Amino acid sequence: MGHGGNVIDELVTDHREVEELFGKMEGLPVGDGNRKVYADQATIELVRHSVAEEEYLYPAVRKHLPDGDTLADEETEDHAKAERLMKDLEGHEATDPEFDRLVEALMTEIRAHIADEEKNLFPRLRAACGPEVLDELGDKVRRAKKTAPTRPHPAAPDKPPANKILAPGAGLVDRLRDALSGRGKTG
Repeated sequence: MGHGGNVIDELVTDHREVEELFGKMEGLPVGDGNRKVYADQATIELVRHSVAEEEYLYPAVRKHLPDGDTLADEETEDHAKAERLMKDLEGHEATDPEFDRLVEALMTEIRAHIADEEKNLFPRLRAACGPEVLDELGDKVRRAKKTAPTRPHPAAPDKPPANKILAPGAGLVDRLRDALSGRGKTG
């Protein structure tokens, strides 16, 4: 992740990448070990995306939209639900029947969240902010994703300033664990 462009273009591209991973999972038979690999890849991308949104997008929503506090709180709660699902999913293999239930719940939650952001939040933010603001937010989001955690941390703070302080350290530990375990890597 890290595509260039303004914040909305960046996040929409992330959405498409996650949907592609969901499609790969759906295309495999139940119990196939690659379903776990794709679930791990989706989790890595979703956590990085969520952390970046919580650090930069939602504070901008609070600042630039008249009902921004309410919207940002709703989006953050969506993230919390998804993060709890991802944390539960982390402990299950593809052969476990609970894995399929959790994957289905996660895909449903994420798809609803994506649809809401793209249909409601992003158009409103685009109308409220100039191109310079959206471009600057895009740069900040890309930087945040580079150091963000790759594993769900449901108990971690999700609002600035605490999330901006703690996320890079958790991200470093997560990336080290991923490298050592091979998590999210195919074949």
